[in-house]
Amino acid sequence: MSGKAVKEQSMVKQKELIQDHYHELSRAPETGRKVIYTFVPGNLTELFRAFDLLPVYPEINALQSAMRQKSTLFINEAERAGHAEDVCTYVKTDIGMLRRGNVGPSGEKLPPPDLLVLSYTGCFTFMKWFELLRQEYDCPVVMLHTPYQGDGKITPSMVRYMVEQMRTEVIPALEKVSGIKYDEDRLKEAMALSESAETDLVAVLESAKHRPSPIDGYFGGVYYIGPIFNAFRGTPEAAEYYRMLRGEVEERMAQGLGPVTPDGLLANEKFRLVVEGPPNWTSFREFWKMFHEEGAVVVASTYTKVGGLYDTGFRHDKEHPLESLAHYCMGCYTNNNLPQRIDLLERYARDYSADGLLVNSVKSCNSFSAGQLLMLREFEKRTGLPGGFIETDLVDARYFSAANVKNRIESYLQMITQKRAPSARAEA
Repeated sequence: MSGKAVKEQSMVKQKELIQDHYHELSRAPETGRKVIYTFVPGNLTELFRAFDLLPVYPEINALQSAMRQKSTLFINEAERAGHAEDVCTYVKTDIGMLRRGNVGPSGEKLPPPDLLVLSYTGCFTFMKWFELLRQEYDCPVVMLHTPYQGDGKITPSMVRYMVEQMRTEVIPALEKVSGIKYDEDRLKEAMALSESAETDLVAVLESAKHRPSPIDGYFGGVYYIGPIFNAFRGTPEAAEYYRMLRGEVEERMAQGLGPVTPDGLLANEKFRLVVEGPPNWTSFREFWKMFHEEGAVVVASTYTKVGGLYDTGFRHDKEHPLESLAHYCMGCYTNNNLPQRIDLLERYARDYSADGLLVNSVKSCNSFSAGQLLMLREFEKRTGLPGGFIETDLVDARYFSAANVKNRIESYLQMITQKRAPSARAEA
Protein backbone atom coordinates (compact mmCIF):
# COMPACT_ATOMS: atom_id res chain seq x y z
CA MET A 1 0.00 0.00 0.00
CA SER A 2 1.45 3.35 -1.03
CA GLY A 3 1.00 6.83 0.37
CA LYS A 4 1.80 8.35 3.72
CA ALA A 5 -0.71 7.57 6.46
CA VAL A 6 -2.65 10.48 7.94
CA LYS A 7 -2.21 10.66 11.72
CA GLU A 8 -3.80 12.63 14.51
CA GLN A 9 -1.47 14.78 16.60
CA SER A 10 -2.08 12.45 19.55
CA MET A 11 -0.93 9.49 17.44
CA VAL A 12 2.31 11.33 16.71
CA LYS A 13 2.70 12.11 20.42
CA GLN A 14 2.20 8.52 21.57
CA LYS A 15 4.70 7.32 18.97
CA GLU A 16 7.25 9.78 20.35
CA LEU A 17 6.60 8.57 23.90
CA ILE A 18 7.12 4.93 22.99
CA GLN A 19 10.24 5.67 20.92
CA ASP A 20 11.69 7.64 23.82
CA HIS A 21 11.00 4.69 26.11
CA TYR A 22 12.83 2.27 23.80
CA HIS A 23 15.74 4.71 23.64
CA GLU A 24 15.83 4.90 27.42
CA LEU A 25 15.85 1.10 27.57
CA SER A 26 18.76 0.89 25.13
CA ARG A 27 20.78 3.18 27.40
CA ALA A 28 19.99 1.23 30.61
CA PRO A 29 23.38 -0.54 30.72
CA GLU A 30 25.05 2.89 30.66
CA THR A 31 22.69 4.69 33.04
CA GLY A 32 22.42 1.82 35.51
CA ARG A 33 18.62 1.65 35.31
CA LYS A 34 17.22 -1.78 36.17
CA VAL A 35 14.84 -3.49 33.76
CA ILE A 36 11.71 -5.57 34.37
CA TYR A 37 10.17 -7.82 31.71
CA THR A 38 6.42 -8.30 32.24
CA PHE A 39 3.09 -8.47 30.34
CA VAL A 40 0.36 -5.95 29.53
CA PRO A 41 -2.73 -7.60 31.10
CA GLY A 42 -2.53 -7.22 34.86
CA ASN A 43 0.74 -5.29 34.80
CA LEU A 44 2.09 -3.49 37.86
CA THR A 45 3.50 -0.42 36.09
CA GLU A 46 2.82 2.02 38.93
CA LEU A 47 4.57 -0.27 41.37
CA PHE A 48 7.58 -0.63 39.06
CA ARG A 49 7.79 3.12 38.71
CA ALA A 50 7.83 3.46 42.50
CA PHE A 51 11.15 1.58 42.37
CA ASP A 52 12.47 3.56 39.37
CA LEU A 53 12.38 0.40 37.23
CA LEU A 54 11.98 0.36 33.45
CA PRO A 55 9.35 -2.10 32.14
CA VAL A 56 9.60 -4.11 28.93
CA TYR A 57 6.52 -5.82 27.47
CA PRO A 58 7.38 -8.75 25.16
CA GLU A 59 3.98 -8.73 23.44
CA ILE A 60 4.40 -5.02 22.65
CA ASN A 61 7.78 -5.82 21.08
CA ALA A 62 6.07 -8.51 19.00
CA LEU A 63 3.24 -6.34 17.67
CA GLN A 64 5.58 -3.40 17.01
CA SER A 65 7.86 -5.76 15.08
CA ALA A 66 4.89 -6.96 13.01
CA MET A 67 3.82 -3.42 12.14
CA ARG A 68 7.39 -2.85 10.92
CA GLN A 69 7.28 -6.07 8.83
CA LYS A 70 9.93 -7.82 10.93
CA SER A 71 7.88 -10.54 12.62
CA THR A 72 8.12 -13.09 9.77
CA LEU A 73 11.91 -13.14 10.11
CA PHE A 74 11.66 -13.67 13.87
CA ILE A 75 8.95 -16.35 13.64
CA ASN A 76 11.06 -18.30 11.13
CA GLU A 77 14.03 -18.04 13.48
CA ALA A 78 11.98 -19.43 16.39
CA GLU A 79 10.56 -22.27 14.30
CA ARG A 80 14.06 -23.24 13.16
CA ALA A 81 14.94 -23.43 16.85
CA GLY A 82 12.16 -26.00 17.35
CA HIS A 83 9.07 -23.97 18.30
CA ALA A 84 5.95 -25.47 16.75
CA GLU A 85 3.87 -23.77 14.08
CA ASP A 86 0.78 -23.52 16.30
CA VAL A 87 2.58 -21.84 19.23
CA CYS A 88 1.45 -18.28 20.00
CA THR A 89 3.10 -16.09 17.38
CA TYR A 90 3.78 -13.35 19.94
CA VAL A 91 6.01 -15.86 21.73
CA LYS A 92 7.82 -16.89 18.55
CA THR A 93 8.36 -13.30 17.46
CA ASP A 94 9.82 -12.44 20.85
CA ILE A 95 12.06 -15.51 20.97
CA GLY A 96 13.19 -14.95 17.39
CA MET A 97 13.97 -11.30 18.10
CA LEU A 98 16.01 -12.35 21.14
CA ARG A 99 17.97 -14.93 19.13
CA ARG A 100 18.78 -12.37 16.44
CA GLY A 101 20.40 -9.98 18.90
CA ASN A 102 17.37 -8.60 20.80
CA VAL A 103 17.21 -5.48 18.65
CA GLY A 104 13.89 -3.82 19.48
CA PRO A 105 11.33 -2.29 17.12
CA SER A 106 13.09 1.09 17.25
CA GLY A 107 16.30 -0.44 15.92
CA GLU A 108 18.08 -0.21 19.27
CA LYS A 109 19.25 -3.19 21.30
CA LEU A 110 17.10 -4.04 24.31
CA PRO A 111 18.83 -4.80 27.60
CA PRO A 112 18.41 -8.21 29.23
CA PRO A 113 15.95 -8.31 32.16
CA ASP A 114 17.14 -7.93 35.73
CA LEU A 115 13.89 -9.59 36.81
CA LEU A 116 10.98 -11.37 35.10
CA VAL A 117 7.64 -10.47 36.69
CA LEU A 118 4.90 -12.86 35.62
CA SER A 119 1.40 -11.62 36.37
CA TYR A 120 -0.85 -14.44 35.22
CA THR A 121 -4.15 -13.09 33.87
CA GLY A 122 -6.17 -15.76 32.11
CA CYS A 123 -3.48 -16.77 29.60
CA PHE A 124 -1.61 -19.98 30.35
CA THR A 125 0.80 -19.22 27.50
CA PHE A 126 2.29 -16.44 29.63
CA MET A 127 3.64 -19.05 32.04
CA LYS A 128 5.29 -21.11 29.32
CA TRP A 129 6.60 -17.93 27.69
CA PHE A 130 8.39 -16.91 30.88
CA GLU A 131 9.83 -20.40 31.30
CA LEU A 132 11.46 -19.89 27.91
CA LEU A 133 12.68 -16.41 28.81
CA ARG A 134 14.12 -17.66 32.08
CA GLN A 135 16.09 -20.27 30.15
CA GLU A 136 17.31 -17.71 27.62
CA TYR A 137 18.29 -15.00 30.13
CA ASP A 138 19.09 -17.04 33.24
CA CYS A 139 17.60 -14.40 35.52
CA PRO A 140 15.26 -14.49 38.55
CA VAL A 141 11.48 -14.76 38.18
CA VAL A 142 8.72 -13.67 40.54
CA MET A 143 5.11 -14.66 39.91
CA LEU A 144 1.97 -12.80 40.89
CA HIS A 145 -0.79 -15.36 40.60
CA THR A 146 -4.10 -13.78 39.61
CA PRO A 147 -7.24 -15.78 40.49
CA TYR A 148 -9.51 -16.31 37.50
CA GLN A 149 -13.04 -14.90 37.70
CA GLY A 150 -14.63 -18.30 37.21
CA ASP A 151 -17.81 -17.23 39.03
CA GLY A 152 -17.80 -13.76 37.50
CA LYS A 153 -16.90 -11.84 40.64
CA ILE A 154 -13.94 -10.65 42.67
CA THR A 155 -14.20 -11.67 46.33
CA PRO A 156 -12.46 -10.11 49.37
CA SER A 157 -10.45 -13.31 49.87
CA MET A 158 -9.14 -13.08 46.28
CA VAL A 159 -8.02 -9.51 46.91
CA ARG A 160 -6.30 -10.47 50.18
CA TYR A 161 -4.54 -13.35 48.42
CA MET A 162 -3.11 -11.02 45.79
CA VAL A 163 -2.11 -8.28 48.24
CA GLU A 164 -0.30 -10.86 50.36
CA GLN A 165 1.66 -12.00 47.31
CA MET A 166 2.62 -8.41 46.55
CA ARG A 167 3.78 -7.75 50.10
CA THR A 168 5.69 -10.99 50.66
CA GLU A 169 7.00 -11.87 47.19
CA VAL A 170 6.75 -9.13 44.56
CA ILE A 171 7.77 -6.06 46.57
CA PRO A 172 10.78 -7.78 48.22
CA ALA A 173 11.95 -8.90 44.77
CA LEU A 174 11.61 -5.34 43.44
CA GLU A 175 13.48 -3.96 46.46
CA LYS A 176 16.32 -6.42 45.88
CA VAL A 177 16.66 -5.63 42.18
CA SER A 178 16.37 -1.85 42.53
CA GLY A 179 18.12 -1.27 45.84
CA ILE A 180 15.21 1.02 46.76
CA LYS A 181 12.87 0.54 49.71
CA TYR A 182 9.14 0.38 49.10
CA ASP A 183 7.56 3.84 49.42
CA GLU A 184 3.77 3.67 49.46
CA ASP A 185 3.44 7.46 49.18
CA ARG A 186 5.30 7.34 45.88
CA LEU A 187 2.98 4.56 44.70
CA LYS A 188 -0.04 6.65 45.69
CA GLU A 189 1.21 9.56 43.59
CA ALA A 190 1.41 7.26 40.58
CA MET A 191 -2.10 5.94 41.29
CA ALA A 192 -3.51 9.47 41.23
CA LEU A 193 -1.92 10.10 37.83
CA SER A 194 -3.34 6.79 36.56
CA GLU A 195 -6.83 7.72 37.69
CA SER A 196 -6.65 11.00 35.80
CA ALA A 197 -5.45 9.30 32.60
CA GLU A 198 -8.05 6.54 32.88
CA THR A 199 -10.91 9.02 33.24
CA ASP A 200 -9.81 10.88 30.12
CA LEU A 201 -9.38 7.62 28.20
CA VAL A 202 -12.91 6.53 29.07
CA ALA A 203 -14.26 9.87 27.85
CA VAL A 204 -12.45 9.27 24.55
CA LEU A 205 -13.77 5.71 24.16
CA GLU A 206 -17.33 6.69 25.08
CA SER A 207 -17.31 9.52 22.52
CA ALA A 208 -18.13 6.74 20.04
CA LYS A 209 -21.70 6.76 21.40
CA HIS A 210 -22.10 9.99 19.42
CA ARG A 211 -23.28 9.99 15.79
CA PRO A 212 -21.10 10.19 13.83
CA SER A 213 -18.47 8.64 16.04
CA PRO A 214 -15.38 10.89 16.21
CA ILE A 215 -13.15 7.85 16.78
CA ASP A 216 -12.63 4.32 15.60
CA GLY A 217 -12.61 2.35 18.84
CA TYR A 218 -10.61 -0.57 17.42
CA PHE A 219 -8.05 0.58 14.87
CA GLY A 220 -7.73 4.12 16.18
CA GLY A 221 -8.21 2.71 19.66
CA VAL A 222 -4.92 0.79 19.58
CA TYR A 223 -3.11 4.11 19.34
CA TYR A 224 -5.18 5.59 22.16
CA ILE A 225 -4.42 2.76 24.56
CA GLY A 226 -0.70 2.67 23.71
CA PRO A 227 0.68 4.81 26.57
CA ILE A 228 -1.67 3.48 29.25
CA PHE A 229 -1.10 -0.17 28.32
CA ASN A 230 2.62 0.36 27.80
CA ALA A 231 5.18 1.88 30.15
CA PHE A 232 3.49 5.16 31.00
CA ARG A 233 0.55 4.46 33.28
CA GLY A 234 1.09 6.38 36.49
CA THR A 235 3.33 9.02 34.92
CA PRO A 236 2.82 12.76 34.25
CA GLU A 237 3.47 12.04 30.56
CA ALA A 238 0.46 9.70 30.38
CA ALA A 239 -1.81 12.13 32.20
CA GLU A 240 -0.76 14.91 29.80
CA TYR A 241 -1.22 12.70 26.74
CA TYR A 242 -4.78 11.73 27.68
CA ARG A 243 -5.76 15.33 28.42
CA MET A 244 -4.49 16.20 24.95
CA LEU A 245 -6.25 13.26 23.31
CA ARG A 246 -9.55 14.00 25.03
CA GLY A 247 -9.46 17.63 23.89
CA GLU A 248 -8.69 16.56 20.33
CA VAL A 249 -11.58 14.08 20.22
CA GLU A 250 -14.09 16.40 21.90
CA GLU A 251 -13.26 19.13 19.38
CA ARG A 252 -13.85 16.71 16.51
CA MET A 253 -17.13 15.57 18.09
CA ALA A 254 -18.31 19.18 18.52
CA GLN A 255 -17.68 19.75 14.81
CA GLY A 256 -19.63 16.63 13.85
CA LEU A 257 -16.56 15.00 12.30
CA GLY A 258 -15.85 11.30 11.95
CA PRO A 259 -12.68 9.42 12.89
CA VAL A 260 -9.27 9.99 11.38
CA THR A 261 -8.18 7.05 9.21
CA PRO A 262 -4.79 6.53 7.49
CA ASP A 263 -6.39 8.02 4.37
CA GLY A 264 -7.95 11.03 6.09
CA LEU A 265 -11.24 11.82 7.85
CA LEU A 266 -14.08 9.34 7.39
CA ALA A 267 -16.84 11.53 5.96
CA ASN A 268 -19.75 9.10 5.77
CA GLU A 269 -20.46 6.69 8.63
CA LYS A 270 -22.57 3.84 7.21
CA PHE A 271 -22.05 1.02 9.70
CA ARG A 272 -21.41 0.95 13.44
CA LEU A 273 -19.73 -2.25 14.63
CA VAL A 274 -18.58 -3.92 17.82
CA VAL A 275 -15.44 -6.04 17.29
CA GLU A 276 -14.28 -8.94 19.44
CA GLY A 277 -10.66 -10.10 19.33
CA PRO A 278 -7.23 -8.56 18.64
CA PRO A 279 -6.36 -7.00 15.28
CA ASN A 280 -3.92 -8.35 12.73
CA TRP A 281 -0.67 -6.39 13.04
CA THR A 282 1.26 -7.51 9.93
CA SER A 283 -1.28 -5.86 7.60
CA PHE A 284 -2.76 -3.38 10.05
CA ARG A 285 -3.28 -0.47 7.68
CA GLU A 286 -4.68 -2.70 4.92
CA PHE A 287 -7.01 -4.36 7.44
CA TRP A 288 -8.27 -0.96 8.64
CA LYS A 289 -8.83 0.17 5.05
CA MET A 290 -11.22 -2.74 4.45
CA PHE A 291 -13.48 -1.14 7.05
CA HIS A 292 -13.20 2.57 6.41
CA GLU A 293 -13.57 2.18 2.62
CA GLU A 294 -17.01 0.70 3.34
CA GLY A 295 -17.91 3.46 5.81
CA ALA A 296 -17.68 0.99 8.72
CA VAL A 297 -16.64 2.42 12.08
CA VAL A 298 -15.84 0.24 15.08
CA VAL A 299 -17.58 2.01 17.94
CA ALA A 300 -16.47 -0.44 20.65
CA SER A 301 -14.03 -3.32 20.90
CA THR A 302 -12.91 -5.83 23.49
CA TYR A 303 -9.25 -5.71 22.50
CA THR A 304 -8.88 -2.16 23.79
CA LYS A 305 -9.89 -3.52 27.22
CA VAL A 306 -7.22 -6.22 27.44
CA GLY A 307 -5.15 -3.93 29.66
CA GLY A 308 -8.04 -2.73 31.80
CA LEU A 309 -11.84 -2.44 31.77
CA TYR A 310 -11.90 1.20 32.79
CA ASP A 311 -15.22 1.85 31.05
CA THR A 312 -16.99 -0.43 33.53
CA GLY A 313 -16.00 1.93 36.35
CA PHE A 314 -12.62 0.71 37.59
CA ARG A 315 -10.01 3.30 38.50
CA HIS A 316 -6.69 2.89 40.27
CA ASP A 317 -7.27 4.12 43.82
CA LYS A 318 -4.49 5.97 45.65
CA GLU A 319 -6.19 5.39 49.02
CA HIS A 320 -5.91 1.61 48.66
CA PRO A 321 -2.98 1.13 46.28
CA LEU A 322 -2.20 -2.57 46.62
CA GLU A 323 -5.85 -3.59 46.84
CA SER A 324 -6.48 -1.47 43.76
CA LEU A 325 -3.71 -3.22 41.85
CA ALA A 326 -5.28 -6.55 42.81
CA HIS A 327 -8.68 -5.46 41.47
CA TYR A 328 -7.03 -4.19 38.30
CA CYS A 329 -5.26 -7.49 37.61
CA MET A 330 -8.37 -9.58 38.19
CA GLY A 331 -10.57 -7.25 36.14
CA CYS A 332 -8.65 -7.41 32.85
CA TYR A 333 -10.74 -8.67 29.93
CA THR A 334 -8.95 -11.99 29.45
CA ASN A 335 -9.46 -12.76 33.15
CA ASN A 336 -13.25 -12.49 32.73
CA ASN A 337 -15.33 -15.61 32.11
CA LEU A 338 -17.42 -16.13 28.97
CA PRO A 339 -20.75 -14.96 30.47
CA GLN A 340 -19.06 -11.71 31.56
CA ARG A 341 -17.65 -11.21 28.08
CA ILE A 342 -21.03 -11.80 26.44
CA ASP A 343 -22.68 -9.35 28.85
CA LEU A 344 -20.06 -6.75 27.90
CA LEU A 345 -20.61 -7.27 24.16
CA GLU A 346 -24.37 -6.97 24.61
CA ARG A 347 -23.91 -3.75 26.59
CA TYR A 348 -21.64 -2.31 23.92
CA ALA A 349 -24.17 -3.08 21.19
CA ARG A 350 -26.91 -1.33 23.16
CA ASP A 351 -24.97 1.66 24.49
CA TYR A 352 -23.14 2.39 21.24
CA SER A 353 -26.13 1.79 18.92
CA ALA A 354 -24.19 -0.84 16.98
CA ASP A 355 -25.40 -2.63 13.85
CA GLY A 356 -23.76 -5.91 14.78
CA LEU A 357 -20.80 -7.84 16.17
CA LEU A 358 -17.78 -8.93 14.14
CA VAL A 359 -15.39 -11.51 15.61
CA ASN A 360 -11.78 -11.59 14.48
CA SER A 361 -10.66 -15.04 15.59
CA VAL A 362 -6.90 -15.12 15.98
CA LYS A 363 -5.31 -18.48 15.16
CA SER A 364 -2.64 -18.52 17.84
CA CYS A 365 -4.33 -16.67 20.73
CA ASN A 366 -6.31 -19.10 22.85
CA SER A 367 -7.10 -16.60 25.62
CA PHE A 368 -9.18 -14.61 23.12
CA SER A 369 -10.33 -17.21 20.61
CA ALA A 370 -11.64 -19.92 22.93
CA GLY A 371 -15.41 -19.68 23.08
CA GLN A 372 -15.82 -16.96 20.45
CA LEU A 373 -18.37 -18.86 18.35
CA LEU A 374 -20.45 -19.49 21.47
CA MET A 375 -20.21 -15.80 22.34
CA LEU A 376 -21.24 -14.83 18.81
CA ARG A 377 -24.32 -17.06 18.80
CA GLU A 378 -25.41 -15.92 22.25
CA PHE A 379 -24.95 -12.29 21.22
CA GLU A 380 -27.15 -12.81 18.16
CA LYS A 381 -29.82 -14.53 20.26
CA ARG A 382 -29.91 -11.78 22.87
CA THR A 383 -29.72 -8.73 20.60
CA GLY A 384 -31.23 -9.85 17.29
CA LEU A 385 -28.26 -8.21 15.59
CA PRO A 386 -26.22 -10.05 12.94
CA GLY A 387 -22.82 -11.50 13.75
CA GLY A 388 -19.83 -11.94 11.47
CA PHE A 389 -16.71 -14.07 11.74
CA ILE A 390 -13.26 -13.63 10.19
CA GLU A 391 -9.95 -15.37 10.90
CA THR A 392 -6.44 -13.89 10.94
CA ASP A 393 -3.42 -14.00 13.24
CA LEU A 394 -1.64 -11.55 15.49
CA VAL A 395 1.79 -11.27 13.88
CA ASP A 396 2.12 -14.17 11.42
CA ALA A 397 1.66 -12.89 7.87
CA ARG A 398 1.02 -16.44 6.64
CA TYR A 399 -2.42 -16.34 8.24
CA PHE A 400 -3.67 -13.08 6.77
CA SER A 401 -5.45 -13.70 3.47
CA ALA A 402 -6.42 -10.21 2.36
CA ALA A 403 -8.86 -11.36 -0.33
CA ASN A 404 -10.62 -13.80 1.98
CA VAL A 405 -10.88 -11.32 4.86
CA LYS A 406 -12.12 -8.55 2.56
CA ASN A 407 -14.78 -10.83 1.03
CA ARG A 408 -16.05 -11.85 4.47
CA ILE A 409 -16.22 -8.27 5.69
CA GLU A 410 -18.08 -7.15 2.57
CA SER A 411 -20.51 -10.07 2.86
CA TYR A 412 -21.13 -9.25 6.51
CA LEU A 413 -21.83 -5.59 5.78
CA GLN A 414 -24.24 -6.66 3.00
CA MET A 415 -26.02 -8.83 5.57
CA ILE A 416 -26.45 -5.79 7.82
CA THR A 417 -27.82 -3.79 4.88
CA GLN A 418 -30.30 -6.54 4.06
CA LYS A 419 -31.50 -6.74 7.65
CA ARG A 420 -32.10 -2.99 7.61
CA ALA A 421 -34.11 -3.16 4.34
CA PRO A 422 -37.48 -4.44 5.70
CA SER A 423 -37.61 -1.77 8.40
CA ALA A 424 -36.63 0.86 5.85
CA ARG A 425 -39.50 -0.22 3.54
CA ALA A 426 -41.93 -0.27 6.46
CA GLU A 427 -41.01 3.28 7.38
CA ALA A 428 -41.45 4.37 3.76
